Amino acid sequence: MADEIFDLIVLGAGPGGYVGAIRAAQLGMKVAVIESRPTLGGVCLNEGCIPSKALLDSSEHFALARDKFDMHGIEIPAPKLNLAKMMARKEGVVGDLTGGVAFLFKKNKVSWIKGHGRLLGAAADGLQQVEVTGKNAGVVKGKNILLATGGKVAQVPGITIDNEVIIDNVGALSLQQVPEHLVVVGAGYIGLELGSVWLRLGAKVSVVEMLPKMLPKSDGDTTQALQRSMKKQGMTFHMGTRVDNIQVAGGKATLTLSKGDKTQEVVCDKVLMSIGRKPNMEGLGASEIGVELDERGCVKVDDNYATTVPGIYAIGDLIPGPMLAHKASEEAVVFVERLVGKNSQVHYGTIPGVCYTWPEVASVGKTEEQLQEEGIPVKVGKFNFVGNGRARAMAETEGFVKILAHAENGQVLGVHIFGPRASDMIAEAVAVMSYGGTAHDIGAMFHGHPTLSEAVKEAALDVDGAAVHC
Repeated sequence: MADEIFDLIVLGAGPGGYVGAIRAAQLGMKVAVIESRPTLGGVCLNEGCIPSKALLDSSEHFALARDKFDMHGIEIPAPKLNLAKMMARKEGVVGDLTGGVAFLFKKNKVSWIKGHGRLLGAAADGLQQVEVTGKNAGVVKGKNILLATGGKVAQVPGITIDNEVIIDNVGALSLQQVPEHLVVVGAGYIGLELGSVWLRLGAKVSVVEMLPKMLPKSDGDTTQALQRSMKKQGMTFHMGTRVDNIQVAGGKATLTLSKGDKTQEVVCDKVLMSIGRKPNMEGLGASEIGVELDERGCVKVDDNYATTVPGIYAIGDLIPGPMLAHKASEEAVVFVERLVGKNSQVHYGTIPGVCYTWPEVASVGKTEEQLQEEGIPVKVGKFNFVGNGRARAMAETEGFVKILAHAENGQVLGVHIFGPRASDMIAEAVAVMSYGGTAHDIGAMFHGHPTLSEAVKEAALDVDGAAVHC
């Protein structure tokens, strides 16, 4: 290893790191990835996106069998939960996908150096150096280094996550029994999704959020509809409420909450801390060699993802922008393609966001509130799923599609969907917005019948008052 010189050394094997490594290898580079986990895929594949979606799907099936099969004429005894089997399935999904990344590394001749990497700076020959501790200990040299170590859970000062009573997302994905009462601190994507899992499986779930609104950067109509839906499902909300203290005793947690001048105590058996994530710069030695950070702890980069140290680059959760796996992957591809002279771009204005509750929430572009603040004239088209034939057939009529278009030229500026399979439907909006399309373009396009996507067409037609099925 000491004698090898790599064109690119990647620190971190998450959706940014492994995608960038594979694309670089496809472009003819000699690539090494330094990763200390026993499996590839980073937080996303191991303890984030993938295992959470596996449990969301399993818990959704359980809730359907319990609550909705009867309306379809399917009469079965009350379903019994085998949580151990459900967790084993989740682990199987994770294993399949992380093993798939390992296969792709071998296929593309990407070297996996197992250990933790620490930047040493440039050697006398100008090559960047990384010290590796762990299984493949030593010093690795390369022409370029990509920092792709992702994010980690933001900690609340004075509150210790023990993953027994006070848990993080990793603990919430590995519970051995359904909590009697789960309190989720933070009404963001992760908290609402994991709260939904355990709510469906029988837990009482309470959400505490310091801000007055869940998913604070999302469209107001959408978040209001989601909160109403979650309340109907049995979730309790304490909005605009601060957690002043958490005391753990006898396997229980007592939370002291305050809202204005009122305080209350809530007792539960599990507390999920989900107040957000921050860049994972721990142990990288970046500051020691001159890599500058901004006031939020993000790495400062230019348009080519170059840091303040020549030869060192950063992407994904380490740099400003939404902490999303698909953002990291796109940045990784664009970074390596620019290294070989390609004029690749990341379309930051069309990064979709999805909350995998049920119904789902998906959005792309600006919210109505943002457009109003910016003084941009806008026309709104909206269509409720209750008027959609496929949604009726599925008995999933809750929600709507909302399209924001420029009042003068009709260009689509934002699309917000609350409803069944919103996560898949948002792709059409991303495609149209990526090419500067208009609401008229969507309204004039064929949409198969009967499909949920017809709701997008109707919302686009409604921008100009031409919706048929309203």
